[in-house]
Amino acid sequence: MPLTVRMLVPRLLVAAALTVGLLALVIADHPVQSGLRNTTVMIIRHAEKPSVGTELNARGEQRAAAYVDYFNPLKLEGQTLTPQRLIAAGDSPESSRSRLTLTPLAQHLNLPIEQPYINVDVHKLVKLLRQSNQAQTVLIAWHHGRINKLIAAFGGNSMALMGQEKWPDGVYDWVIVLRFDENGRLIPSRSEKVQPHLLPGDGAVPPGN
Repeated sequence: MPLTVRMLVPRLLVAAALTVGLLALVIADHPVQSGLRNTTVMIIRHAEKPSVGTELNARGEQRAAAYVDYFNPLKLEGQTLTPQRLIAAGDSPESSRSRLTLTPLAQHLNLPIEQPYINVDVHKLVKLLRQSNQAQTVLIAWHHGRINKLIAAFGGNSMALMGQEKWPDGVYDWVIVLRFDENGRLIPSRSEKVQPHLLPGDGAVPPGN
């Protein structure tokens, strides 16, 4: 074997090993047998909060109650979407609002509210859903400051979906709808932001806010 070839062989082997390792990581993050296969995931922000306290204010309670009719079912682009799984950010000393936002709907649908992870653990939540989900429609209530990270963990682009990187502070009436294909991969062209029911006083947020 020529000297040049002998010198190249170890490098080629290393390159091949790195390629296999990268492919393994991609497959692990987006497995073919994904719990998100043919699934629709809807993401909302928790409802309105008081200036002090961990719960919802009166308007937030009104919005949470209105979600009973809004999501039972949500009719969107020819689909009838009724949540089969409800997930909220874990309670903390600062907030139990994600859980409280889903509570009236959970009682109406007779579904538990799962709180497997706290607000910052969005990647763990997505990993859990990829590994163990049987529901075709999942509704998630989260804190707005981390929703862009949650969207990214699902493989989405928050700028494309929301028109800005982060969910605006004063907005409570959006629903992010993420649709996944038969391999559990996000379909960007079929994912969207929709504006749900309007309570009195709701309206569009001015650009840049």
